Amino acid sequence: MLNGITFSVEAGRCVAILGKNGCGKSTLLSILAGVQRCDSGELLIDGHPLFSRPAELRRNIGYVPQGTPLIEELSARDNLLLWYAKAEIERELNEGVLDLLGIGDFLKTPVSKMSGGMKKRLSIGCAMQTRPPVLLLDEPCAALDIECKERILRYLSDYKSRGGTLVLISHDPMELSICDEYKIMRGGILHDYAYDGDVARLVQAL
Repeated sequence: MLNGITFSVEAGRCVAILGKNGCGKSTLLSILAGVQRCDSGELLIDGHPLFSRPAELRRNIGYVPQGTPLIEELSARDNLLLWYAKAEIERELNEGVLDLLGIGDFLKTPVSKMSGGMKKRLSIGCAMQTRPPVLLLDEPCAALDIECKERILRYLSDYKSRGGTLVLISHDPMELSICDEYKIMRGGILHDYAYDGDVARLVQAL
């Protein structure tokens, strides 16, 4: 259960949400994405409340859950068509987010035959259709090989350098390296944490 959580993130920065399994991290992201309702509270972007404006919330928040929010029987292109117009897909494949994520390499591949890295890159591509200023990611590189992690993290670093705001659930040192702030969730409350790259100390703090 979450307990009066309050935090803010500036544009162009990334905050990592850390904590033990089951402490409520994924619930927090689901609420911020508008997937799950909260009992009270508000999400503000540039001072504007969004929970009561679902269409505006969807335009401003990109959400990549830990699972795969894709249709297994469809190809990468067909999944993208659920979010993008055809002309948008071509443009983004040429010089946009889909190009940066390398999705053109597996456009015709059914999701059921994709690697975990392909699925994650496609999920991020779908989440970025509205070019949202805020991106929420739940362990985006979990169980991926180093090459795929590097590709995803290059994209996220580029997104951040363009002024995008990231909220990232992770315990992966590679993911934590792109974060600017760190918070540990205990008892449904977020606590500031000064992460210095010492993973052993972090594990003890959780």
